Amino acid sequence: MAENLNIGLCCDAFPPVMDGVSVCVENYAYWLQRKVGGVGVITPNVPSADYSKHDYEVLGYPSIPVPFRHPYVTGMAEMDPIYLSRLLQRQFKIIHAHCPFSSGKAALRIAKVQNIPMVATFHSKYRDDFKRVLKSGLVVDEVIKTIIAFYQQADEVWVPQESVKEVIYDYGYKGEVQVVDNGSDLVADYPDEYFASVRDELGVGRDEFVLLFVGQHIWEKGTRFIIETLEQIKDLPFRMFFVGTGYAAEDMKRMVREKGLEDKTTFVGVLTDRAQIKKYYAVADLFLFPSLYDNAPLVVREAAALHTPAVMVKDSTASTILQDDFNGFLIENSIESFENKLRGLAANRDLVRRAGIEASHTIVRSWENVVDEVLMRYRALIERKKMF
Repeated sequence: MAENLNIGLCCDAFPPVMDGVSVCVENYAYWLQRKVGGVGVITPNVPSADYSKHDYEVLGYPSIPVPFRHPYVTGMAEMDPIYLSRLLQRQFKIIHAHCPFSSGKAALRIAKVQNIPMVATFHSKYRDDFKRVLKSGLVVDEVIKTIIAFYQQADEVWVPQESVKEVIYDYGYKGEVQVVDNGSDLVADYPDEYFASVRDELGVGRDEFVLLFVGQHIWEKGTRFIIETLEQIKDLPFRMFFVGTGYAAEDMKRMVREKGLEDKTTFVGVLTDRAQIKKYYAVADLFLFPSLYDNAPLVVREAAALHTPAVMVKDSTASTILQDDFNGFLIENSIESFENKLRGLAANRDLVRRAGIEASHTIVRSWENVVDEVLMRYRALIERKKMF
């Protein structure tokens, strides 16, 4: 490794806090460190975390818990002058913000002081997040203006999927936007024996119809929609696994009990071990993700890597990567449509298997492959910045 590019990656969530952005940044850091070295991850410190296991540096700043959003934490890097001085001593060549909040502000400060380029990736539908906690639409509008003002200051803005351009432009962003895909760390050639062995390990029958959701247990991701639809297919022999946690987790469990779905439904909790989460992707026949909230969810690609096709809502931002009955399945945003799709697929397992294989071929890239593209883009941006 001759080159030391010295890259700063800024994010407000990083493992052991698990979500799509944290998994993305962790894989950026891993592969960038292997290829060019000098990676520093700038993120609020999770008190229980062991960052020493990484071969790159995690530059954690003081944090406090985010109210009502366990296990998320937040903080202000600029409130700690010693930390900020430590950051500015690092001679970064490029800084990449994956969040417009506290870590993003740190990225912007570093970029300005060191006169280096800043990339900012627009990952999430922030308006939906703030509408849930703020009662005033006018206040939400002002927050969105602040977020877009942040992205307007970046040298390049990236989105993880073509359809996400529409979201950031709808928020008011003016400027060019580049599409840089997310990847998956689960890409591999899996023999049939692996899928059979995982079913045995998890106690799932070889012919049992297995449904899976992985992600934050919040209503915005369509979790209520899933449970209400499962109630309509109670007569079918299925197993449902929910993996993750979130503010709605206890209410979801209560709904499952009230609807008499306990014998068919398992809440697995949070899985930070990627080998373990891989087993649930492998055991599932279908990945249920009827979210209107997500932009470009990693979990859909992760499931696809294990030959598990997704069921998503037609015309949602996230679903544009799927073709119905080819590499996934699309439904209308109604319980009736969802129920009919699940009943039809339960009776046509060959179609499900074919769609899973097509999904693994058409919507999955390895993180290593993605990071090769990222490095090419970083280098071009660094050279362009030198010209001004």
